[in-house]
Amino acid sequence: MTRSEPDQIPDRVTATDAAIALIDKLKSLHGPVMFHQSGGCCDGSAPMCFPDGEFKTGDQDVLLGTIDGCPFYIGRAQFEYWRHTQLIIDVVEGRGGMFSLEGPEGKRFLTRSRVFSDAEWQALKTAEEKEPIEPVQPKAGET
Repeated sequence: MTRSEPDQIPDRVTATDAAIALIDKLKSLHGPVMFHQSGGCCDGSAPMCFPDGEFKTGDQDVLLGTIDGCPFYIGRAQFEYWRHTQLIIDVVEGRGGMFSLEGPEGKRFLTRSRVFSDAEWQALKTAEEKEPIEPVQPKAGET
């Protein structure tokens, strides 16, 4: 993992090589996938992987970024709590959330994090002044 140069805006979410390998496997089995990180307890605090569009996002979620081309959403309240950290999606052996696609593979996604450096944090704040992180808006016809 590389850290951003001071004038670059760092990614808010990244993934390890092991996580990307598992994501690629899941995409080959299930097609496009998406992630959601909520602030709940137990499985709710783990990143969950779903077929793209199978988890309904709304105004209580924000799009944090993408990992391996897959959208990664986070609950807005959890984002506010973790906004000063970069989320690093990793994979470990063992079963995780029963609704997450990686369960049958005997692996589970895990969120690690690191605090942004002062320069990275300033770059993010400057970028958010120009383009604030907004809640996800439901698609037409969804409520």
